[in-house]
Amino acid sequence: MKLYNQLSKKVEDFRPGDPENVKIYTCGPTVYSYAHIGNFSSYIYWDLLVRTLALNGMTVNRVLNITDVGHLSSDADDGEDKLEKGAKREGKTVYEIADFYTAAFLDDYEKLKLKEPDQLARATHFIVQDMNLVDRLREKGYTYEIEDGVYFDTSKFSAYADFARLDLKNLREGARVAKNSQKKNPTDFAVWKFIKAGEDHAMRWDYLGRPGYPGWHLECATIVHTLLGGTIDIHTGGIDHIPVHHTNEIAEYEAAYGEKMSRFWLHSNHVTIENQKVSKSLGNTYTLKDLEEKGYAPLDFKLWTLQGHYQGTRNFNFEDLTAAKNRRLAWKNRIAETFQRDIKSTFDQSKFLELLSDNLASPEACAYIDATDLDYDDWDYVNRAFGIFGEDQIEEVVDLTAEEKGIIARREEARRKKDYETSDRLRAELEQNGITVKDTSFGPLWQYVV
Repeated sequence: MKLYNQLSKKVEDFRPGDPENVKIYTCGPTVYSYAHIGNFSSYIYWDLLVRTLALNGMTVNRVLNITDVGHLSSDADDGEDKLEKGAKREGKTVYEIADFYTAAFLDDYEKLKLKEPDQLARATHFIVQDMNLVDRLREKGYTYEIEDGVYFDTSKFSAYADFARLDLKNLREGARVAKNSQKKNPTDFAVWKFIKAGEDHAMRWDYLGRPGYPGWHLECATIVHTLLGGTIDIHTGGIDHIPVHHTNEIAEYEAAYGEKMSRFWLHSNHVTIENQKVSKSLGNTYTLKDLEEKGYAPLDFKLWTLQGHYQGTRNFNFEDLTAAKNRRLAWKNRIAETFQRDIKSTFDQSKFLELLSDNLASPEACAYIDATDLDYDDWDYVNRAFGIFGEDQIEEVVDLTAEEKGIIARREEARRKKDYETSDRLRAELEQNGITVKDTSFGPLWQYVV
């Protein structure tokens, strides 16, 4: 199996430390509002990754984090905590906001039929471990304390610029983080933020004799070490995480523990709308609920996403989403037809897996499904294949209820008697259940209409 590795900036052979325990960490949502389709495109691709590893015979151990503290509105070290911002917006506590939007995220996650992570980790459950990590960094001389927090001294970590290929020499102060005259270097970042006297901040913990909270990047380094232990195999996230969030995670983890954080780093590219990045700050977002209200199923969006490669930019529009919806319906009807007829298969399992194993080539795998016939004898594999692309309820797809079969039989009898009024009425009754009947030379063929 081959994957693009941000560490080397090239496609490499993927070899896990232990095929029976492939350790993966996925940067999860900040739960201060609903996740939008740009967020979910990333989780769809990492679901594809997990399923492809399983098809290659590997056993995955994946952690997904939930950021419920410490993520400031600037994505750096200044501004308001996003959970605090959400609480003020809705007149709730930060904990109510975190619980509500975590549940909303997991509900949408289930609608997309994404595989559950082996472990779900909320940042607020790892505060003591965060403090221990900061202690390690302080003891090793990687930090310094200023008025608003404990900062990581990036000049002490010689490999800091390597991951994102940062030009530290020409990086202007304030280009990546808000200007702070007390910082030693423009790239230095907070590992722990202090709360000023009188400052309203609901989430606070005492550390170094003062109330405060962890910096955003710290939770990932802490959770990886606590739940996965040692160097992991794959770290996933969005491409926007590369220059700041993941660069800072690496610095914290590797400075503290003296070992590589992850063998591979995978990043999904942006989804755009009208050629602008999907962003809550720009107000151009769609949620899954928005799509459902316009008549699209979550799995339509899942297929739209997988029709493009995870490293490519996708421009979202409803014309293309409709095409994905129609493609998914065509696949469902091919499955139904395979069930009803004796179709000789041209579906080569090894070819399908070869495509996916080549850096998750989902567009090519979609095209391969389009171009080949399925075989009911290979249903277990077909089930897993279609599960990757959205239809993982094959057993429900391939058969009708006894009542529906009875309606089809009565319709055939009416047609045999040339009672076309009854035949049309029964056909309309089926269509109310989302099923239509196509008359063919070998008999009636039922198909889905939605």
